[in-house]
Amino acid sequence: MKPILFVCFQLVIGTLAFCQETKISLIPQPVSLVEGSGIFELPSTISIGATANTDLKKIQQVLGTQLAAASGKAVQYTTSENPAAAHTISLTLVKDPTIPKEGYRLQVSALGISLQATEPSGIFYGIQTLLQLFPKEIESKTVANTATAWKIPFVTIEDHPRFGWRGVMLDVVRHWFTKEQVKDFIDDMVKFKFNMLHMHLSDDQGWRIEIKSLPKLTEVGAWRADRTGRWGDFTKPSANEPKTYGGFYTQEDMKELIKYAQDRFVTIIPEIDVPGHSLAAVAAYPELSCTTDSTYQVNAGERFMIWPGNGTFYGILDNTLCPANEKVYEFLDKVFTEIAALFP
Repeated sequence: MKPILFVCFQLVIGTLAFCQETKISLIPQPVSLVEGSGIFELPSTISIGATANTDLKKIQQVLGTQLAAASGKAVQYTTSENPAAAHTISLTLVKDPTIPKEGYRLQVSALGISLQATEPSGIFYGIQTLLQLFPKEIESKTVANTATAWKIPFVTIEDHPRFGWRGVMLDVVRHWFTKEQVKDFIDDMVKFKFNMLHMHLSDDQGWRIEIKSLPKLTEVGAWRADRTGRWGDFTKPSANEPKTYGGFYTQEDMKELIKYAQDRFVTIIPEIDVPGHSLAAVAAYPELSCTTDSTYQVNAGERFMIWPGNGTFYGILDNTLCPANEKVYEFLDKVFTEIAALFP
């Protein structure tokens, strides 16, 4: 009896393992996914055909570059009005009322990979789903494993976003992220079809965007004393302590990031945090405070408020722009005039 039970146990485990291996897992889950019976394998030379469109040409190149880098296979590109036939991957813009805004239809069969949408953003989001169907090595920027089987299951996926606004926030103030790191963040967020990047550009711990008419915002406000450890428990910097941690985006940097995001169907939303949380600005221009007799410096992670735990709190440092000071409104006018000129 025991050997029979053992064999049955092994069969159950094997079946579960097989189901786990073949299950298609996508993030976010598409509206409709119908699995076929079969596997498509990339040929030695990958042909990517696309409808003649400027945005599609960019998407085509990004896809091809990623496939070539990870798989080591050659990639060819073609454009035409009807690229649906005779290509490994076809990216086609169609007039189809059954495909909603930003939606797409992805089909993988023995004939190849067909991706249809009514607008370039739909093709772009379909590509993100397609890449998730490949082995995990697709993430590599170099040919990491030559033994990888570049196969994906036969499948038909129809998908569109439930929400038009799909946002994430990146705080570049408390911790500084370089321009290249922000690009990496954008690349990661679009894998999951986010389309709004909220950038937190100012706070007590730093000012991160160049304002040409107010140079001290970045000369002074973008830098603080370097600290490691538990946030909120740091010692307050001395007045003459070197302020070496930080950075900022020039206006040219920000234009580059905005363009990089736009090419990936992401809108960058800037946040300037006022009138509170403005210690970096006040450190640069103390005359904007209501308590001009105080000495200010950019917060390095030391405590600036007390929370007794009974639902009340109080500040131990003035970190606000003074609403009764006319200079504050002149300051804000300069800041938002330059910000508005940068962001479409």
